[in-house]
Amino acid sequence: MNAKCLSLILGFLTVLAACGKPQSSSDQMTQHSAPTATPAALATTAAQAAHEAQEKAASASVVASKITRTNEDGSETVEDTTGDSGTHNPLLAAVASAAAATTSTATPWIEGTNYTRLVPAQPTAAPAGQVEVLEFFWYACPHCYAIDPLVDSWLKTKPSYVNFSRVPVMWNEGHRSQARLYYTLESMGKLKELHSEIFKAIHVGGNPLMAKDPNDAAESEKLQSQFVRKFGISEDDFKKAYHSFSVENSLQRADQLVQRYRVAGVPSFVVNGKFIADVGTAQGPERLLSLVNDLALAEHKH
Repeated sequence: MNAKCLSLILGFLTVLAACGKPQSSSDQMTQHSAPTATPAALATTAAQAAHEAQEKAASASVVASKITRTNEDGSETVEDTTGDSGTHNPLLAAVASAAAATTSTATPWIEGTNYTRLVPAQPTAAPAGQVEVLEFFWYACPHCYAIDPLVDSWLKTKPSYVNFSRVPVMWNEGHRSQARLYYTLESMGKLKELHSEIFKAIHVGGNPLMAKDPNDAAESEKLQSQFVRKFGISEDDFKKAYHSFSVENSLQRADQLVQRYRVAGVPSFVVNGKFIADVGTAQGPERLLSLVNDLALAEHKH
């Protein structure tokens, strides 16, 4: 193999090593430096192996030898050759092996860029053997509305070990009123039927389902009661559930989760109390759900 080809191989390895190297981040919580069995950790290990092979190749000297060729006119020509360029060359075999290892284990996810590790990790409510996935959302958020159909499709094919829940954020009283609607319908067994209808009412129908004054809880309740009556839910049943003890408990727990994970934007996904990511960090809604799948798989194996 000539020097130019070897240079190209080494340059390729340098690019792979850079892509697999995790970067630090303090966007959400302190990043843990301990090694784990996450996709990013696996990619980092492969990148380090490739980098070590690259350094060995760069520092090794190429032994030159000479061969003598006899021309047709009887004259002789002396030529330089780099010697063994086949697969038995230990140096080139090490480089090729490192390249193969990096290619087979590298992933598109970089810790600190595509997702953030949460330290300390938080306890989850998932049963043993299950991986908890939480989606933090707000009904009036256009990005949450856009990703919701993708989430619904993902729920039909998600792994059985994934325990999924939505958590409405409550940054102000307006958010709280819509969160109360969410948990009221959940307590009545109507959430599955009306979840997407709420999104449509707000983003297609122009009905905010909350008062112009976010602090006017009574007006928000009135607007929401009028909305659910269209789906056969009586005002009395709705009001009873709306102010029930179970709904109050659900609201309190959701508020604690938002604070615990320091959720600053929606939609955001938290995997097993350890990792948080959003559409921006994952670089797209489809990639976000793919990232959630990969992190959940790593946690399940771990």
